[in-house]
Amino acid sequence: MTHAATPKTALVVRGGWEGHQPVEATELFIPFLADNGYEVRVEESPKIYADAGYMAGVDLVMQCNTMNTIEADEFNGLRAAIEAGTGLAGWHGGIADSYRNHADYLHLIGGQFACHPGKHPDERIGEQSDNYVPYTVNMLPAAARHPITEGISDFELVTEQYWVLTDDYIDVLATTTQAVREWDPWHRPVTSPAVWTRQWGNGRIFVSTPGHHVDTLTVPNVRTIIERGLLWASR
Repeated sequence: MTHAATPKTALVVRGGWEGHQPVEATELFIPFLADNGYEVRVEESPKIYADAGYMAGVDLVMQCNTMNTIEADEFNGLRAAIEAGTGLAGWHGGIADSYRNHADYLHLIGGQFACHPGKHPDERIGEQSDNYVPYTVNMLPAAARHPITEGISDFELVTEQYWVLTDDYIDVLATTTQAVREWDPWHRPVTSPAVWTRQWGNGRIFVSTPGHHVDTLTVPNVRTIIERGLLWASR
């Protein structure tokens, strides 16, 4: 007699700034999770993180929640779940600019969005596109041997280029370099992580800074990296 494999549980937490299309962006990946054997639950706020009984059974959290707030009990629940083995994965501001009010969250993730330098001031029109610039995602040597990034070479994007503040406990798979342009106030190029992982207790964390909205998420290399990152982070 054979028994069907027990499905894994994925929790999608989305919300915050609508410019990052939290609903459309997460809906892009929910079928992928279902196809890989996950039962998916969607929540529109981080309140669920405070439910310790439920979180104990979550294998993966996919978060897309930008410029929002998180309460102490919610954060403590998320961190406890990760330390016990739950994975956390996300992209762009949905994970790297989620809860500016909570320093411990920044410590958990290992990186925080600082800015996305935009076009020449004369080219700006007051729209999101003011911040869309051409840039390269550079794969590091470690990327060739990592299941998230193996087989992927450097690639070009035209979207927001995240400058992030990080610590050296992250494992960086790809970077991007902010050039010095005549109107910029910095004096030398600045290289920021673009894709990284982090081990926290028994859990894994995955972050991709490319992913401003659906147009970026459907770029083949970006989508592949995120899909692999979801599976890698999962318990």
